[in-house]
Amino acid sequence: MRLVGDNVEQGIYPTDQARRMAQDQNLDLVEISPTATPPVCRVIDYSKFKYEQKKKTRELKAKQTKVVIKEIRFGPNTDDHDFAFKLKHAQEFLKEGAKIKAYVHFVGRSIVFKERGEILLLKFAQALEDLAKVEQLPKLEGKRMFLYLAPKVIAPPKKVAPKETDKAKPTDKAAKAAAPAPATEAKETAPVETDAADQAAE
Repeated sequence: MRLVGDNVEQGIYPTDQARRMAQDQNLDLVEISPTATPPVCRVIDYSKFKYEQKKKTRELKAKQTKVVIKEIRFGPNTDDHDFAFKLKHAQEFLKEGAKIKAYVHFVGRSIVFKERGEILLLKFAQALEDLAKVEQLPKLEGKRMFLYLAPKVIAPPKKVAPKETDKAKPTDKAAKAAAPAPATEAKETAPVETDAADQAAE
């Protein structure tokens, strides 16, 4: 077999010799490429190896984004108080990164008020336009009219503008310092002459 590892001389060894080399270091002999010719084995701490593999798997799962969808139900005759209550919950859900599935449920003959349900859902979407974008406009499916909203991705504030402002300040000072001295003196003497003329006039 071909033996690899951190503290071994890589090469081709008999199986028994490879095992002894691993035992001498209190490590394990693990086959990592059985289909190779000859098979490849590594001298490692197997328990540590398994722990690191599990840790990597957990980290990958944690990085995966889980889409959470929250349902909010309305009736065609939902009053303002109930609307505001549901709106507040929707704002909290969106801030947490969840999607919203809002729907109006029509019971019995209330299906004749489907226009009212559509207006209600559009009003709901408009009230959340700062936090959400519409993924699907109100659509009637059976006895329910659905509206799908997704949280907006808020871009972080750009820091370019403050830097440009800071750079502009020294430039202004430099421009003032570079201004010719005679012009500055002329500006300072002009008011003095004017004051003298005013005193003579008096």
